[in-house]
Amino acid sequence: QVQLVESGGGSVQAGGSLRLACAASGYSYSNTYCMGWFRQAPGKEREGVAAISALGGRTSNTIYADSVKGRFTISQDNAKNTLTLQMNSLKPEDTAMYYCALKPLCSYFPSLRSAEYNYWGQGTQVTVSS
Repeated sequence: QVQLVESGGGSVQAGGSLRLACAASGYSYSNTYCMGWFRQAPGKEREGVAAISALGGRTSNTIYADSVKGRFTISQDNAKNTLTLQMNSLKPEDTAMYYCALKPLCSYFPSLRSAEYNYWGQGTQVTVSS
C-alpha cells in the first residue's frame, strides 16, 4: 500500500522560505515513477507546482510551473525515500494546501497534470502573508 505523508508547511512572511517533505512508502523504486508537488488554494483548481521522473531511485528529469521557476526546487533523497520542495522568495499567491503525489510507471518526462497521478498525501498548509 503506497503511503505519502507531507510535512513542513507553516506560516511565513513574503520573501521567506519553507521546505516541504513527503515521506513515501510502499512503492518499489526499481521501477520508473514520477512524483510531484501540487497545490490548491480555496476556490481554485489544483495545480501542478513541480515534478520529477525517476528510474531506480535516480532523478531523470524535472519540471516546474512557470509561476515557481527560479524560486522552488524539487529533489528526492533516496536513502530516506523522501521528496522535498524547497520554496524560497515566497509570495502571498503561493498560499495553498500543498500535496505530494506519485505516478507509477511514468515516462521519462514528468507531468504537472494532477489527473495523471494515482496516489496522494493528505496535504500540508502553506500560508504566506504580505
